[in-house]
Amino acid sequence: MSSADTLQAFKRDGRIAIVGASLAGLRAAEALRAEGFTGSLTMIGDEVGEPYDRPPLSKQVLTGWVPAGGTTLPRRRDIDAEWLLGVPADGLDLATNHVHLADGREVPFDRVLISTGVRARPWFVESEADLDGVFVVRTREHADGLQRALAAGPSRVLVIGAGFTGSEIASICRERDIPVTVAELAPAPLVGALGAMIGEVASDMQRAHGVDLRCGVKVTHLEGDAQGHFRRAHFSDGSTIDADVAVVALGGIRNTDWLRDSGLAAGVWGIACDTGCRALTLDGLITDDIFVAGDVARCPNPIYEYRLISLEHWANAVEQAEVAAHNMVSAQADRWPHLSIPTFWSIQFGVNIKSVGVPTFADEVVVTQGSVPDHRFVAAYGYQGRVTAAVSFNNAKWLDHYRQLIETAAPFPPPCPTPDGPADAKPVPVDFPSPQLLAQGATVVVTGHDPSERRVTAAWQHR
Repeated sequence: MSSADTLQAFKRDGRIAIVGASLAGLRAAEALRAEGFTGSLTMIGDEVGEPYDRPPLSKQVLTGWVPAGGTTLPRRRDIDAEWLLGVPADGLDLATNHVHLADGREVPFDRVLISTGVRARPWFVESEADLDGVFVVRTREHADGLQRALAAGPSRVLVIGAGFTGSEIASICRERDIPVTVAELAPAPLVGALGAMIGEVASDMQRAHGVDLRCGVKVTHLEGDAQGHFRRAHFSDGSTIDADVAVVALGGIRNTDWLRDSGLAAGVWGIACDTGCRALTLDGLITDDIFVAGDVARCPNPIYEYRLISLEHWANAVEQAEVAAHNMVSAQADRWPHLSIPTFWSIQFGVNIKSVGVPTFADEVVVTQGSVPDHRFVAAYGYQGRVTAAVSFNNAKWLDHYRQLIETAAPFPPPCPTPDGPADAKPVPVDFPSPQLLAQGATVVVTGHDPSERRVTAAWQHR
């Protein structure tokens, strides 16, 4: 049988399992059917309900504008799949091509897509995390519970962590006229994702809207009352605050623990893969039947020196899922690379923040357009003399221009394309925090080189 006949037989009768039934998993399943795959398709997910959209959880659900149950992802086509929901995967056997489920079942496959995504990083003391009034925001149930707590009119909300999610929650609290304290170990909000200069702008923005922003301090203890409700927080500088609600917004943990003994190059930053979304083994070999997509993938990008990059972006999950699905049912010569430039957006304190490129892959940053005091500007990021990213505050219409600069390796600093360029703009060091803080706040993380990373054994971090 020729290779073309083998591929057609697989598209007709093959078995594909998708582990992770959220945005990337659903879009990959739809793409597989659109590509003509008529074999068996199994969707495995640890949550009980149908796939839903996560960005609205911290943007619309907490305001009460959209109910948590209204975030279900639309179906673009019938995928005719077997759904195994409410039971997580807890192992992957590459020798026998089986996914092991936590309830003891085994799911056979010819090819598998891993899109297990990210879970919220919990508060580090379990008894304190279990206090009534302590929340994380990752699932629909999390958002629904927090929305009801905010609607009850708490005397004060404590937000632990000032990345994008924490800052958006603080913004929603101020919109609802709820007093809010934000505690951030780094010197400023958003510093892990966008660097020190933008962090200063974010600090000014929060304080101007009445946020009690405390940077450079750590929450050391959450105290509850006799009824088990959160009442007080203790800080590393010896101070305390009283509050009724605490939101732990310390970033996410990529769901790779279940792959510990699989032989894949999986760890705290995700699963290493090539630009075709094929997973790598611990030896650096490319697998041909294991594919990765979404937040859990570490994918190289030629624009960023082929370094492995982890993204927590909605658009990336969709694009990568479609590339992975196409490659799962295509011959080698017909496969696509995933080479898109990352984009991200956030709305907080009345400001629309958007980015293009990878800000964490930069050594300098400069304001190229607009006015920082007016919170209407564009900042360009550069690495060794070329443009690598841009961030806009209420000025997103120019980001396509900066995307072109990134794609063509334009010199940094770039000239201002409009008459509103600052007269004295000079590049400054981008000044990102330590990798530990990047894990809590960045939505794009550069995690190493592909060709030169050769690892045969895995040393797992103890938590």
